[in-house]
Amino acid sequence: MKKNSHAYTNLINRNNFTAIMWNSFKNGFKSYLQLEKSLSDNSVEAYLRDVDKLCFYLVGIGEEKPPKSIELKDLQAFVKFLASLGLTAASQARTISGIKGFYKYLLSENAVSTDPTELLELPKLKRALPDILSFGEIEKIIGAIDLSKAEGHRNKAILETMYSCGLRVGELVNLKVSCLYLEDGFVRVIGKGDKERLVPIGEEAIQFIRYYLSERKKNKIAKDFEDVVFLNNRGKTLSRVMIFLIIKDLVKKAGIKKVISPHTFRHSFATHLVEGGADLRAVQEMLGHESITTTEIYTHLDKHFLRTTLQQFHPAFKR
Repeated sequence: MKKNSHAYTNLINRNNFTAIMWNSFKNGFKSYLQLEKSLSDNSVEAYLRDVDKLCFYLVGIGEEKPPKSIELKDLQAFVKFLASLGLTAASQARTISGIKGFYKYLLSENAVSTDPTELLELPKLKRALPDILSFGEIEKIIGAIDLSKAEGHRNKAILETMYSCGLRVGELVNLKVSCLYLEDGFVRVIGKGDKERLVPIGEEAIQFIRYYLSERKKNKIAKDFEDVVFLNNRGKTLSRVMIFLIIKDLVKKAGIKKVISPHTFRHSFATHLVEGGADLRAVQEMLGHESITTTEIYTHLDKHFLRTTLQQFHPAFKR
């Protein structure tokens, strides 16, 4: 929609009545997303852009409808409009999800009596299964760390923690010393939307974190970064890009040809749990997924794993 932003502005300027009708609801929606849903600024802006797209469409076709007058047929026509712009199925689904969130808010505020998005179908998405690492490959990558280097023990603690806890890279770089409960075998993680969760941490990871923290005291730590666990050589928070580069270098040294990112360790953590028979709800809690449907991708990974195992070892599959 970026290329249409000027067209949107021009249309809105010519039709202030429609803009005024929708802007008051948008402002309330913005406050709801910030205060009640605790979403990041980027997420809030994405939701508001989705509502803007619908408003743009209505103004463009000459419809001066307030949100309460929108019907399912209007939204179905809007979806066709999105497709005509060349938006992918994933982008269409993202926009529709934003509109659904908007109407969920309006319904909660009694601004509408019915939700026209309730029967609106999302485009079918082909969800690609992410690359995962076997336990042996993870051991090989961690084994490629040069512990004689100053950052060696830090990097080992990083990878052990990523795999042991299934953390997002943002959660890893923002992990706080005050959130480590190593005696109890847990870490407190601040996830998406500032939601907190307790995640178990393995003995290996605990051992390497403790060693790294004892070594870290010998280096200068920048002011206000004392509570950050993993620091760069300037004593400040590591960037996400730095974590990616560390892993990329180790994967190359380990001779692994898969396309690996920090998120691969999270996928591998979840997949190995499911393969081992872990309850899906428990995996959902540890990953910090808001919806169980997000976690269910790992059941598909599990089936893929089972089939691959059968093909490799079962005589009937080797004929």
